[in-house]
Amino acid sequence: MRILLTDAGKRYNREWIFRHVNYEFLPGRTYAITGPNGSGKSTLLQVLSGAIMANEGRVSFFKAQAEIPAEMQFREVSICAPYLEVIEEMSAQEFLEFHSTFKPFLNNILPREIIRMVQLEHAADKQIRYYSSGMKQRIKMAQAFFTETPVVLLDEPCTNLDTDGIDLYLRLIKDYSLNRTIVVSSNDKTEYSFCEHLLDMKNLK
Repeated sequence: MRILLTDAGKRYNREWIFRHVNYEFLPGRTYAITGPNGSGKSTLLQVLSGAIMANEGRVSFFKAQAEIPAEMQFREVSICAPYLEVIEEMSAQEFLEFHSTFKPFLNNILPREIIRMVQLEHAADKQIRYYSSGMKQRIKMAQAFFTETPVVLLDEPCTNLDTDGIDLYLRLIKDYSLNRTIVVSSNDKTEYSFCEHLLDMKNLK
């Protein structure tokens, strides 16, 4: 999956968060987006995900040289971010089963096995609203890494994680990032130390 930003810009009211950004994300490569708080890291990631639209320019997705229509780009992307909500009235098992009706999991891995791999089997049938913030983050990571998409977007992915959770994140990167485009928005080198390319928002504006 190749993603091309062409003169892309995003503003809120009259303030431009970023503008005139031209960049190409190549298949199977790893990228880190860094910059001071408020510089637009998360905003750029959300534009890439399709959650919000650019105010100018284009965000184009290409698969095998064919451009994917804008309304279908969401199928190519999974995202993990601390501000994304999960359905707290569901258990982890129910939530992942529900998610799989929209996007399949890698190699048809079953939700119960995914829950085991993110070390939440003891709480698989508990409503997510009773989870700690770290447990909720593990479910968000599970949804992002195990969904069968060529692009994985990670916004401060280790938020609320303890040492074991950070180790889990690094294992998921090692085991499930092969041949996928990974984009990490973070200022914490632990979260993006594996990335081949570094984009500083100060230099993109």
